Amino acid sequence: MKTLRSTKASPAADPGAVLSRAAVRAARFLDLSQADLAAVIGLSGATLSRLAHGHKQLEAGSKPWQLAALFVRLFRSLDAIVGSDDAAARAWLRSDNAALGGVPCELIRDPAGLVRAVDYLDAARARI
Repeated sequence: MKTLRSTKASPAADPGAVLSRAAVRAARFLDLSQADLAAVIGLSGATLSRLAHGHKQLEAGSKPWQLAALFVRLFRSLDAIVGSDDAAARAWLRSDNAALGGVPCELIRDPAGLVRAVDYLDAARARI
């Protein structure tokens, strides 16, 4: 018996929606408030609230888009290092880190601090 297959391609997920949801979800795993995430990716609290509820999406290529992508990368690297232990990830984010020169959740509010934290975690992941 033959199976009929649709030749119509399924629509691709909207990258803005995917990144928006990923950033909000990562913040929830790390127990960061919407205000904290807004500060990290450079949005107002009201805009972040609309983003969190699916009423708005990040625009591809914008500064908030780039910062959200870095934030998700930070989450993924940290998650890989701590073996999906959310409590350990939260503790790392809120503990003083001599190598970074401060507390990561405070440092990542500045784009340079976010990049430094991502680089630090990427280097830690790459150890043999």
